[in-house]
Amino acid sequence: MIEISNLQKSFGSLEVLKGIDLAIPKGQATGIVGPNGAGKTTLIKTILGLVKQDGGSIRFNGKELDGDWLYRRDIGYMPQVARYPENMKVSELIEFMKGLRDQEAIYEQELITQFSLDSELDKPLRTLSGGNRQKVGATLAMMFNPPILFFDEPTAGLDPRSSHRFKERVAKEKENGKTVIITSHIMSELEQLTDHVIFLLDGRIRFNGAMKQLLTESGEERLESAIARMMDSPEEQAAPANEDGQQFLSEELKIA
Repeated sequence: MIEISNLQKSFGSLEVLKGIDLAIPKGQATGIVGPNGAGKTTLIKTILGLVKQDGGSIRFNGKELDGDWLYRRDIGYMPQVARYPENMKVSELIEFMKGLRDQEAIYEQELITQFSLDSELDKPLRTLSGGNRQKVGATLAMMFNPPILFFDEPTAGLDPRSSHRFKERVAKEKENGKTVIITSHIMSELEQLTDHVIFLLDGRIRFNGAMKQLLTESGEERLESAIARMMDSPEEQAAPANEDGQQFLSEELKIA
């Protein structure tokens, strides 16, 4: 479904993505891991069209992306740090998103209930806690029932109950055949939710395969230990490239 060939991206003199080749098939739950600055968020934003690559190509369902944004109607995106209009109420943001995407919000009320957001709907976004903002982001990402879901550090700031409910929901989406891509520093979370691992280091893919394969090859029982072993290997040592942290509100809202 998503095919990437020789993807390159630099910010000034910082080379962030150094020729990424990658294929993410339909219905696969994939975890993207790597240290801070490895290129994870830049990779996701480039796929989403929030960052323009310097070289290489991205194909979506066999069609090369050339500035056409319509493919993003099939994507739900939950950014690590969402930037919302601070004076807008939660209910107003949801209605704004429904008008912007012009799609039926099939799971709107179901997700609001699941994430206990009913009491937050009339509150301005500036008053929400970090955890509740995350729950709003999860609701916006999934309520249109898109076939592809991107989650960037999704449980950061969530309390244990909300984190559990989020994982239950993602597991359900996975069972329904959705293509799920998650970046997270919580390896146990990825063990629960994904079957496939992409390990990025210094803007390059160091591993791309089944989680069971990674554990077998590393001789480790847990993903955290396997990734740590790869990072400690002499051949893998490299100074990680920094990522650009700039946010693109209007574009993110279109595919939230």
